Amino acid sequence: MSPTALPAAGPEHGHVTFLGAGPGDPGLLTLRAVEALGNADVLVAEHEVLDVVRVHARSGVAVVDTDSDPSSDPHPGTGAPQLTVVDGASKTAAVPAVRDAAHLVMEAARGGRRVVRAVSGDPGLDAYAAEEMLACARAGVPFEVVPGVAAAVGVPAYAGVPLRDAQGADVRFVDARTASDRCWTEVGASDGTVVVSTTLDSVAAAAGELVAAGRKPDTPLTVTVAGTTTRQRTWTATLGTIAQTLKQAKVLPSPEGGRPVIAVVGERSAAAQREQLSWFESKPLFGWRVLVPRTKEQAASLSDQLRSYGAVPHEVPTIAVEPPRTPQQMERAVKGLVTGRYEWIAFTSVNAVKAVREKFEEYGLDARAFAGIKVAAVGEQTAKALVAFGVKPDLVPSGEQSAAGLLEDWPPYDPVFDPIDRVFLPRADIATETLVAGLIELGWEVDDVTAYRTVRASPPPADTREAIKGGGFDAVLFTSSSTVRNLVGIAGKPHNVTVIACIGPATAKTAEEHGLRVDVMAPEPSVHKLAEALADFGLKRRASAVEAGDPVTRPSERRPGARRRRTTT
Repeated sequence: MSPTALPAAGPEHGHVTFLGAGPGDPGLLTLRAVEALGNADVLVAEHEVLDVVRVHARSGVAVVDTDSDPSSDPHPGTGAPQLTVVDGASKTAAVPAVRDAAHLVMEAARGGRRVVRAVSGDPGLDAYAAEEMLACARAGVPFEVVPGVAAAVGVPAYAGVPLRDAQGADVRFVDARTASDRCWTEVGASDGTVVVSTTLDSVAAAAGELVAAGRKPDTPLTVTVAGTTTRQRTWTATLGTIAQTLKQAKVLPSPEGGRPVIAVVGERSAAAQREQLSWFESKPLFGWRVLVPRTKEQAASLSDQLRSYGAVPHEVPTIAVEPPRTPQQMERAVKGLVTGRYEWIAFTSVNAVKAVREKFEEYGLDARAFAGIKVAAVGEQTAKALVAFGVKPDLVPSGEQSAAGLLEDWPPYDPVFDPIDRVFLPRADIATETLVAGLIELGWEVDDVTAYRTVRASPPPADTREAIKGGGFDAVLFTSSSTVRNLVGIAGKPHNVTVIACIGPATAKTAEEHGLRVDVMAPEPSVHKLAEALADFGLKRRASAVEAGDPVTRPSERRPGARRRRTTT
C-alpha cells in the first residue's frame, strides 16, 4: 500500500505538520513522521531533535533551528529570517535565529509550503506547539498532528521501569517546572506511581515536595538522564536518599545540572525489578565509542550492528580509493567483457564492483553486458553491490569469505565444458597474489587488472586524533593490516585503555608489531563476526563487574581524569 502524500503545495495552499520526534532515540520516529519529513519543503525543529529529523528530510529542504543564536538574525526584531534552501538534506544548515517560530511557520504555510514543525517528545504535551496549532486554526491554515513517543513514557521504558503492574495502580504525570502546590498535594496524597519531568539539580527539591505532601521518605525512586540515548544513565534511590545518591555519583553539583531528567516514584515503580528489566543500559557495548576505520559507505551495515549492541560507532576512513594511473588496461578488459574474451569475472571487493560499474557507465553499458559470463564474488557486501548493479553472482565462497575460500569452490578449467579459459580479475593495486596463483594452478589464464589504487586517507579532524591517542574511544575494530598501519600513520597509536579487536591473525600480528595489545579476535574473517566477538567481550566484562560488585564502566572511563570528564558529556 503506497503512503498517502501530504497535500500539494501551491500559491494559496500550504500545510503544517506538527510532529513529535520522541525523547531522543532516532528509532522511535513513527512511519508517519518519516513520511511527513520526506515531503516537507520547510523543516522547523527544536535544536535537540534537529539531528534526529533532518536525516529523513528530502534534498533541497529549508531547515530552521529554533534555538539558533539570536545575535545572528539578519532581520532583528522581525521574527522572520530569510529561509535558505541548500542542496541536500544531509548538508542542511540552520537558518538564523527564530524569535517567533509560530510566525515563521505561518508565513511559510501561507506561501504554499509544506511545513513540518518538529518538537521533542509529543506535540500534544508541548504548550508552545499547542499555541502554534491555535494560530494555524485561527488563520485557516490546514494542519495535522503526528504524535511522538512522550519522554515521560518512553524514558521509563528504556530505563526498565514499568509504570503499571497487574493491580493497575494510578499513574500521575507532573512537570516540576510548572507544578502548583495543589498539584504536589494531590500526587503526594495518592499511592500511585508519579512520573516527574524535572532537571538534574531539581530532583531533590521535587522529592522534598512529595515527602512534604505525604509520601514516605523510603518510597522507591528512579532518576534517568539522557533517556533513550546511548548517554542514558539511571540511578535508583528513595525520596529521602536521592540527594545523597546523586552527590556520591559526583553528578551534582555540576554545570550540567540543568539537564532534563525523568523521575519515577512509587512502590510499584519496581526499583527492585529494574535489575531484571534494564534491557537498554545492559546491552553488551552500551555507550561504548567504537572506532571503525572505514568509510561510511563501507561501514554502514557494521555500524548498524554495533548500534544494536548499544555502541556509538565513529567511522574514520584510513584508505582512499583513486583511479589507476594508467586506465588503458582497465579499458581493454571491459571491452573484452563485451567481445567475449572471458569465461569468468571475479570481484573481491565492493570497490572493484564500483570501478567496473563506473567504467560501464562511461561506455554507456549496463548489467546486460555480463550476459554469458560467470560472476564470482567474495563477501556479503561485494555480492550485495553486484545485486544492486543488477548482477546475481554465480559463485560466492561457501566457507571463508576470502581469496582462499573462493579458490576452494572454484572449478578447475575443463576444455570440454569451458569454451574460454580466461578470467578477468579487477582488483586493487596492493592486492596479494593468492587468488591469481590459485586460478593458474586450476588451469585458468588470468587478466589481473588494476581497477583502482588504494592510498592512505587524509588525517581525521584534530578532536578525533586526540580522542584516539588520549583514550576517548572504548574500542577500535581493525579489519585488515593496512587499516592498522594507516590509522597509526594518520592519527597516532590508540591509547592503551582502548580495546583492540582484529579480524584475523595477520591483522593481529600487524597490530602487535605497532605496539598494540590485541584483546579480541574474530572467530572467522568477517567484519560482522568481529563485531559479534567485541560484543561477547563487552558482555563478559560487564558480567565480571556485576559479579564482583563493581560499577559497570566503559574502558575509556579507566583513563586518568575520565570520571571527572564523564559527568559533562
